[in-house]
Amino acid sequence: MPHRHADHPHQQLALFTALALVVIWGGNFTLQKYLLHLLTPAGFLLARYFLMPVCALLMFRWRCGQWWPHLPRHELLSMAWLGFVGHSLHVGTVTYGVHWSTAFSSSVILACGPIFTLLILRYKGLERLSLAQVLGVGLALVGVLMFLSDKLLGGQWRAGGGDLVLLVAASFFSYYTVAAKPMIEKHGAMLTMGYSTILGSIPVLLWCLPSAADIPWSVLDVWGWAGLLWSIVVSAFIGWLAWGWINAVRGVARTAPLMYLMPPVAGLFAWALSGEHYTWVKIGGAGVILLGVALAQYAGALRRQLTVS
Repeated sequence: MPHRHADHPHQQLALFTALALVVIWGGNFTLQKYLLHLLTPAGFLLARYFLMPVCALLMFRWRCGQWWPHLPRHELLSMAWLGFVGHSLHVGTVTYGVHWSTAFSSSVILACGPIFTLLILRYKGLERLSLAQVLGVGLALVGVLMFLSDKLLGGQWRAGGGDLVLLVAASFFSYYTVAAKPMIEKHGAMLTMGYSTILGSIPVLLWCLPSAADIPWSVLDVWGWAGLLWSIVVSAFIGWLAWGWINAVRGVARTAPLMYLMPPVAGLFAWALSGEHYTWVKIGGAGVILLGVALAQYAGALRRQLTVS
């Protein structure tokens, strides 16, 4: 009999934690915009990839009893590639994209990730797209065009360019998601996340270190440092560890839809704290994007479920 996630004793705790994470991640877009304004993207990335490898090493020591669990050399090379794509490329481009765009736009554009995942799976021959999924991809594309139209027609090239950079970043994470699956199945999410974080930090640090002396660290007061630690350690590192536990308790199928709550939450934080304003075209475009992504993501699962039953 397959494992029934509904019988897990921590169901309610997992749901509460998932909703709390959605709020934390939604608010983190506005917090990150503030930190990027103070430190520049290079400064934020330097801080992130100084702290994240330290967190990963502490996690190894806590969970594995050693600082550097043994892996064969060829698997370390695979982890290094995952780190380069998932951290150097994905997080690097996300950081610059968020800096150039807005908090709400960043959350909506990054929600397009499942579209790229489906297209990568189709390209590799691992997934056949149903008509509903193809329609979902097309609908999401129309939504993106609607969403970008007010910026591009209004001559806001920096913000529109930031959104396009975020689309590229979403594709990097989708590739990482597909490529990391064999490693996660073999070594678990903790080991894969830890090694990819540590090894992926090396190119980022090499990129950012030459500008370290120009980063205005002195502009951060106590609350600024607290916000930086919250964004990196709590939201990024602990948050993704918690999300892995939530998926294990509730199951991916029941947990993934909660991610569609994040753009509205991000929009509310950006409106309340940084004064972002949204046109009806932008709100409509965001809705079309999320509808298209949901249709593309879940139509295939529904089809397989109906086929099995």
